[in-house]
Amino acid sequence: MIGLISATAAGAAARDRLAAAWPDRTRVYDGPVGDAVRSAFAECGQLVCFLATGAVVRLIAPLLGEKTADPGVVCVDEGGRFAVSLVGGHAGGANELAREVAELLAAQPVVTTATDAVGLPGLDTLGFPVEGSVAAVSRALLDGEPVALRADAAWPLPALPFAAEGAYTVRLTDRAAEPGEREVLLRPPSLVVGVGASKGAPADEVYALVERALRDAGLSPRSVAELATVDAKAEEPGIVAAAARLGVPLVTYAAEELARVPVPHPSKAPLAAVGTPSVAEAAALLRGGELLVPKTKSDARPAMATCAVVRRPPRGRLAVVGLGPGARDLLTPRAGAELRRASVLVGLDQYVDQIRDLLRPGTRVLESGLGAEEERARTAVAEARAGHAVALIGSGDAGVYAMASPALAEASDDIDVIGVPGVTAALAAGAVLGAPLGHDHVSISLSDLHTPWEVIERRVRAAAEADLVVTFYNPRSRGRDWQLPKALSILAGHREPTTPVGVVRNASRPDESSRVTTLGGLDPAWVDMMTVVTVGNTATRNVAGRMVTPRGYRWQESASKEAE
Repeated sequence: MIGLISATAAGAAARDRLAAAWPDRTRVYDGPVGDAVRSAFAECGQLVCFLATGAVVRLIAPLLGEKTADPGVVCVDEGGRFAVSLVGGHAGGANELAREVAELLAAQPVVTTATDAVGLPGLDTLGFPVEGSVAAVSRALLDGEPVALRADAAWPLPALPFAAEGAYTVRLTDRAAEPGEREVLLRPPSLVVGVGASKGAPADEVYALVERALRDAGLSPRSVAELATVDAKAEEPGIVAAAARLGVPLVTYAAEELARVPVPHPSKAPLAAVGTPSVAEAAALLRGGELLVPKTKSDARPAMATCAVVRRPPRGRLAVVGLGPGARDLLTPRAGAELRRASVLVGLDQYVDQIRDLLRPGTRVLESGLGAEEERARTAVAEARAGHAVALIGSGDAGVYAMASPALAEASDDIDVIGVPGVTAALAAGAVLGAPLGHDHVSISLSDLHTPWEVIERRVRAAAEADLVVTFYNPRSRGRDWQLPKALSILAGHREPTTPVGVVRNASRPDESSRVTTLGGLDPAWVDMMTVVTVGNTATRNVAGRMVTPRGYRWQESASKEAE
């Protein structure tokens, strides 16, 4: 929860804008400012104070405790010009909150954290629990001193300037260890603890068993990703409480699923009780991995709990990112965040050039020219399988005539795939033209390089007969100049020559051009591969030079009756 505090009418107005935009994330604190800050500091994970920074510093100074536990604090000035990350930039999320607040209020984010200022991800922002000399190792990275990465396995990290050897070290490990003087330990979420328990097993017994099993195996509890058990134990208080104490989710599986998992130590007791010969080992092993700790019983007499520990292999990360139509302000914040998160970028060379300045220093760029879509998809998936954080980019929306389909056809379930939507060419062109997509519409690519023309023609005829607004992608090139006239002639068999048609080239880019014409007046010579052509349906009208397709035909009928 984000606590909102203000002292003046101007501050309250900006505060209320945040509260309205984020009703489920924010809580407004009224009353005397000092009391409001103290209450919000104790009750919320983050604060946005519409006060002078000096005033906030004095108010929160007595409240500050541990860096890792204090809430993030952002200050917004009286004029709403700046959103200042004051406290808890990384651990408290204040840096990202400052950016979000600034975007919403049209302000300037002010982030002074050194790593953020030079484009490096903070070691405490990588999504892993962190231990050790974070400040010293971060300073070494900032100063260009060699910092070595020692990883037990390849986990998807963002781009960082690691060296083969160095006096400073970042160690990525789930092993129990104390960090050295110049070392940071990152704890990957690699361990799954399977748990079985008798009805009424005490939480202390379950937790002590898990703690002992990890300690005896030399494993860090901070690398436990989840506790797993059978569905019948989903609400067993001792198991639920143990998961809460470890700070991890409790995942449950049906007994039928667990019964199919081969385990080294099956037993008749759980088979009779819950329908599977193994709970702890089977639940830990169900999603694969290496059994590090076989079934172990608790020390109590009689023992009421068992556990097993499995190390799952790391999963690479593939983000398929839509860059939008080209304008920087139509690149979504989520797309920008994924570009900064990637250590490997794969894309068409001209698209890479559009966003190269957004990449973190050290990002490995694998670019290629036109016509290599399948190769780029294979490369991106292979890099993700090698354990990297990969961004595969495409224009518009990556799922619309772009890289998502070849990438997902190549990928299996051994990597995490994240889709990042983008503004499509059809939407960007539609916004330029007016409202041509106000009713049912379809997009059709006229490129027959991968799709036989007979299939394309059948789809155009179906759209014509269904009276759908049609947006043509890839409408015309030097080597393909007859497909667009043919498609238009098919539509002309079902629509009047006066049907509005929009032609937009390079939508949203500096050299954007557009025109609204008619089905009978369109000259195919106006069109190339950088153009999107939108043909209206029988209800589409030219209103003040803009294409408008009403949301329903009843609107058109009512307008006609009023005219009579």
